[in-house]
Amino acid sequence: MKESLIKFDVREPKISLDKDVILPAHTKRMFNEAIGALKHHKTIYSDWGFGEVDPQGRNMVLNFYGPPGTGKTMAAEALAGILNRNFIHIGISELESKYVGETARNISAAFMEAAMAGALLFFDEADTLLGARLSSVTQGIDNEINAMRSTLLIELERFDGIVVFATNFARNYDAAFVSRIRYHIEFLLPDLEGRKALYKKMLVPGIPIVGEHQSLVQECAELSHGLSGREIRTVLRTALPKALINGVEGATLTIQHLTDAINEVIKSKKDVGVQGRQAMTTSDITISQKLLGLENK
Repeated sequence: MKESLIKFDVREPKISLDKDVILPAHTKRMFNEAIGALKHHKTIYSDWGFGEVDPQGRNMVLNFYGPPGTGKTMAAEALAGILNRNFIHIGISELESKYVGETARNISAAFMEAAMAGALLFFDEADTLLGARLSSVTQGIDNEINAMRSTLLIELERFDGIVVFATNFARNYDAAFVSRIRYHIEFLLPDLEGRKALYKKMLVPGIPIVGEHQSLVQECAELSHGLSGREIRTVLRTALPKALINGVEGATLTIQHLTDAINEVIKSKKDVGVQGRQAMTTSDITISQKLLGLENK
């Protein structure tokens, strides 16, 4: 007996754009343009009559792309909050099924759930869904993958709501999907000002520190070039226990604790991250087969 289609978690957004999401100027400008388009949709399509020549423009499809840890998921949830909509976060694992053809039905079920709940529909790791036709697999699997992607194209065409895709590998998208996405918003690694804002936010007042707060923020930001917001959070997660275990001035956080943590994160990124990227790009076929329930038994 086949398993029933999955139910998706529909919830109210808990992320605030102003309080929780720190974006570089370029990303924030594009993000605000998308928000403006959504808020003024009725004026453009109804009052100004643009809907007569763009009948499919009733929905909004956005793509957030960029390195891991740059705030794509948080921004999607914040967008739902700004628009007073519920939020559905879908990872690839939530769509996959061991039964051939059921992944496509799960995709349709996700769009139906979003329509009924008035929710923003967010697909994480979207390159697996939106990738180009696979050429190095058998014809049967190829047909199943194309059927899944055809279902997604159909749902996007008839959906009246808001869909956000997010990926670390935007170049893997098929052109058929790229042309249906209205805003492609690049999420960049934080610049110096962004890193300062992140450290200022994460070095909360309750943390006992040695030295002046602003100087600590400045020095850490300068040392953290190339780190994402997620990695800066990891720096704090690593540094704070050092203050308790190895604190030479009592249970206080010093610049040395932070410097050591920054160096550890940078080293792990260098040693582990490249290997992880290679593994991702060489396993696309396996991921797609698993998603469709067609992996070798």
